[in-house]
Amino acid sequence: MKNDSYFDSYAESYDEDLGRALSVSGEDKNYFARGRMWWLAGWLRKQRLSVAAVLDFGCGTGSATPFIRECLQPDTILGVDVSGDSLKVAGEKFGDGATAFEAIDEPRKDAFGIAICNGVFHHIPPAERQGSLEYVHRSLRQGGVFALFENNPWNPATLYVMSRCRFDRDAITLSPPETRRRMRAAGFQVVATRFLFIFPAFLKALRPAERLLSALPFGTQYVVVGIKR
Repeated sequence: MKNDSYFDSYAESYDEDLGRALSVSGEDKNYFARGRMWWLAGWLRKQRLSVAAVLDFGCGTGSATPFIRECLQPDTILGVDVSGDSLKVAGEKFGDGATAFEAIDEPRKDAFGIAICNGVFHHIPPAERQGSLEYVHRSLRQGGVFALFENNPWNPATLYVMSRCRFDRDAITLSPPETRRRMRAAGFQVVATRFLFIFPAFLKALRPAERLLSALPFGTQYVVVGIKR
């Protein structure tokens, strides 16, 4: 992942920068954050999997925390990141007895049943991506689930929004095949790939069809789900 000083520089302005970039969709970051967690909650229900301890890898300022709580309802959440300033913001906003934020260090081996990651790996240099996936793999217990959400580089709207976002302009995107290949190499059994968020706000009447289209590469984001076997 990029060094901590890079992300420290965006800790205070992250929400503003992201909101400006996403404004062309007609939605704010909360729409997407809640949508990701509702999708994951639905998938877990279908698999009859419960949620106890969640690892939020690359948690940043903790903006996903309310939606992890709302949708997954875990007992505990640990957010980890390289940016000390971002972790400070996250702790001040969301830290409590059940939610903690720490610098990425040695993984807590076999500690988590669920790990999530959103929009982080396109900031990790390609040579370091495998190590990050192995960190997550070691942190999960046997049978644990990893949901890796990423920006879909096959969607022109995604690339346009990233070009508008200060901290995404020099990012190196990952295609779904690369993500699947890397996850398998880290020891995950890949069990699902889905594409999310097809229609912008002015076409929201069509959004009920997104579930039917989620296997097709139209969404602005995608998720690859892996299980630690």
